[in-house]
Amino acid sequence: MKNPFRDLTKFEFGLWTVSLMVVTLSFALSPSTDYLTLTASLIGVTALIFVAKGYVIGQVLTVVFALFYGVISFYFRYYGEMITYLGMTSPMAIAAVISWLRNPYEGTKEVAVHHITKKESILLLSSCAGVTAGFYFILGALGTANLGWSTLSVTTSFLASALTFLRSPLYACAYAANDVVLMVLWVLASFADPGYIPMVACFFMFFLNDSYGFVNWKRMDRRQAGA
Repeated sequence: MKNPFRDLTKFEFGLWTVSLMVVTLSFALSPSTDYLTLTASLIGVTALIFVAKGYVIGQVLTVVFALFYGVISFYFRYYGEMITYLGMTSPMAIAAVISWLRNPYEGTKEVAVHHITKKESILLLSSCAGVTAGFYFILGALGTANLGWSTLSVTTSFLASALTFLRSPLYACAYAANDVVLMVLWVLASFADPGYIPMVACFFMFFLNDSYGFVNWKRMDRRQAGA
């Protein structure tokens, strides 16, 4: 198979490189010796640059990141994050791999962009409301730290995962919102343990990558529509 890194534009390669540098530098400057956190962050920013291009390898790397991140969340008692990533994000990323493989754009490595229908929107919002209500009580019973923010993280993560599966450009907006929530969560965690500062840097770079993802998917949409 062709090396997917060769398909990155100069801007994309620069964004990916800067993301790796910021994450690595934040780890080096923090008191953390948790290389699992560093590894997860590096995998995460690499996954996002390919998701932004609509390449299925991005979803494969998302599965790997979700597994690492679930373990990290368990250690800090962010059970919402653990359950979300191990029980929802990872399986939905696997489903997205299948969906994207089945829906390439004219035989290319780029996925075909899909526009959400009214029926899909209603089902998605209804499911999102149910997930939010259910997880609020589940996480509360588990004694989850920062319950409100953790619940909001589940909501935005579910919405983002579902939109990614549906191949909608709006996936990036939902993930960007999730990134903001996660930055808040890990800032709060860093007050207790400065070793988690690299996770704040990680999700800040995630936010930048997801913002670019929305721009690029809109560009893909116009190109695929022949505009």
